[in-house]
Amino acid sequence: MSRVIINILWPSFLVAIVAEGCFFSLFDPRELLQVADLHDLPPLAVYTVGFIFLWTCCSLASSLTYYLTRASSDGQSRV
Repeated sequence: MSRVIINILWPSFLVAIVAEGCFFSLFDPRELLQVADLHDLPPLAVYTVGFIFLWTCCSLASSLTYYLTRASSDGQSRV
């Protein structure tokens, strides 16, 4: 079970790093805070929340991929 978790979380972690780099290359955290009207938060909080959000999305995508590959390798169509 721990191997499955590592096989899902590690690739999603690496993809989230790349996605956050691309996203925050285009958008400034201070501008996002002005749009959201949250002037009292530091930009580091925006980076942190953005990374956790992206990691969660990538983990869900990796979980779905793992589920679909397991379903097709079992010879059963679960979808």
